[in-house]
Amino acid sequence: MNDELNRMERAFERQAAVQPSDVARQAAMRAATEAFELGNSKARQASTVGSRLRERGNQLLSALKRRPFMDFAHPKLTHLMAGGASLAVLAVAVVSIDHIRPGIVTTPVESKLDKAGPADETDTVAAVPENEPVARLEEAAPAKKEAGRPQPGTRQVAKQANRMNFNLSPPIVGGIIANESTSGVRSRPQYQVQGRDIIAIPQYRDQGRDKFSDITPNPLKVAAEDPVSTFSIDVDTASYAFVRNALNNGVLPQKDAVRVEEMINYFDYGYQAPENRSEPFRANVSIMPTPWNTGTKLLRIGIKGFEMPKTEAPRANLVFLIDTSGSMRSPDKLPLLVNSFKLLLSSLKPDDTVALVTYAGAAGTVLEPTRVADRSKILSALERLTARGRTAGAEGIRQAYQLAESQIDSAGVNRVILATDGDFNVGISDTGELKSFIERKRASGVTLSVLGFGRGNYNDELMQALAQNGNGNAAYIDTLSEARKVLVEEAGSTLFTIAKDVKLQLEFNPATVSEYRLIGYETRLLNREDFNNDKVDAGDIGAGHTVTALYEITPAGAENRLIDDLRYQAEPAKPAVGNAGEYAFMKIRYKLPDSDTSTLITAPVTRASEAESVSQASRDDRFAASVAAFGQVLRGGRYTGKFSYDDVVSLAQSAKGEDRFGYRAEFINLVRLAKSAAALEPGRQ
Repeated sequence: MNDELNRMERAFERQAAVQPSDVARQAAMRAATEAFELGNSKARQASTVGSRLRERGNQLLSALKRRPFMDFAHPKLTHLMAGGASLAVLAVAVVSIDHIRPGIVTTPVESKLDKAGPADETDTVAAVPENEPVARLEEAAPAKKEAGRPQPGTRQVAKQANRMNFNLSPPIVGGIIANESTSGVRSRPQYQVQGRDIIAIPQYRDQGRDKFSDITPNPLKVAAEDPVSTFSIDVDTASYAFVRNALNNGVLPQKDAVRVEEMINYFDYGYQAPENRSEPFRANVSIMPTPWNTGTKLLRIGIKGFEMPKTEAPRANLVFLIDTSGSMRSPDKLPLLVNSFKLLLSSLKPDDTVALVTYAGAAGTVLEPTRVADRSKILSALERLTARGRTAGAEGIRQAYQLAESQIDSAGVNRVILATDGDFNVGISDTGELKSFIERKRASGVTLSVLGFGRGNYNDELMQALAQNGNGNAAYIDTLSEARKVLVEEAGSTLFTIAKDVKLQLEFNPATVSEYRLIGYETRLLNREDFNNDKVDAGDIGAGHTVTALYEITPAGAENRLIDDLRYQAEPAKPAVGNAGEYAFMKIRYKLPDSDTSTLITAPVTRASEAESVSQASRDDRFAASVAAFGQVLRGGRYTGKFSYDDVVSLAQSAKGEDRFGYRAEFINLVRLAKSAAALEPGRQ
């Protein structure tokens, strides 16, 4: 071995002045890499020989620093390299330094083939034959490259770059680098060769394929003609997080992505909570002048759920249903998803159980129900996940329910948590058919919550439908901070239901209210007769949940009414005896988690809870009004007149208050971003 190294060193000295060719260097890298791997294997078997190799390698490295690059294509050197692990180290160093230039973006990417399932490595770049002579590689390199395309003779170099896992600037997701060592998700970067450079293939990401339900804003209604408003409560917050993600990327969200009630309900308000579990929530009512319309008023109904101590939380039987299809490969999807579920584990008790089902081209169980006390086993299963193939979501849902039902705990929480971008493209993908399946499964006692990830092909329409019919809630995770908010800080409200099928109905008094409109909740409207029908499904409230509903009402006799009186109408309504001071009568129906019969709560809405001016209203009322205004302005401002983003900022700043977690300050910054955001995301090629 020493003689061989001496011959290599002398050859090095003879070739010091020869300038290497690009293809020769790349071929040398291939041979050197293989020699390096072989040398390492032999070194493990004979530590004494390995020590000598490392010593002589350091000597050669020092010599290399003092001399120009050598020609690795020289026939003698090519032969010698096959047996020298130390020289392999040098070859890798030479190629790495010379061919990865500063400033080249080298982030993991997703091939356009990933929508139908990512190809194998051999499908992406041609493999290098094991014994390909260096001379043939040089002959294969064209003298002149075609603009914008890799040289055909150097595709093997890109293959070697992938093997070497070159990655100078891995992406950061929520403060954590999304690579193999931190998220457990293997997302190997892809490369091609252009001239002398190894460059990353431009990242492909779906664009313009996000799906949202069509939303028509609730119309203004005349109290004398249609005095009753009925809807199901909504505790979801997915819309706010998606809007934030869009604005942080410099683009305005689609109008239908903005559900005003979910933006309002993203924030906690200082509502009075019930004292014990027998009363699952308490309703709070207030009235203030409307900031964007002179002469109208905002009627706010706030519900605060009972805050369950963690020691009283029932046992949880959870099945994580994770989309591992090719569309989940980008850093803001599967890598962020894995880290999010790691956070959720910290919110669970040791005797809770977790199972793991994944789906891509097919679905399968990755982890049988496992106690949270065996945390390392659960983490190991999460870290092995990879994104690949198409999206057999319906089959995944079926298997997840089957697994949850096999371990059902009648006294505990039995829930499937679906994490996906919603892009189901294998098997059942019809929203109506999936809704029917989920609805039938409610009777088993297993509920469904949905966590959405990513942009570009995000199917919000499907995920909202599944969550609503699965008696669960929907959230959108765009950062680890949001994951912590939903899965750690609000774990109780996310997992533990304290009241189900909660419906709210208001009957407006035509003698005091001429017009009204419900702000938001367009996808939650119910028929008047649905309120007393216990067979009609409605929203659920989790432990500690805050729910807010806003009505804009026009007092009777106001001059700025939008709807004129009818020419042939009857005489104006007169107040009933004793009801002259009531704006409306509120009714709430709910069921306890283990009951199929609803309980009724009623209360009049009177002037006693009214603030005379915006400045006299509570901070929480003013902040809720600012969020409602922002959502409406994003949707076009049909009813907000000239109220601007600056007006929203001013109102929100006056009501920011203590802001313990900084959510309100973040909201104010988002409003400022909206002022300069693009109407349409720039196109990608």
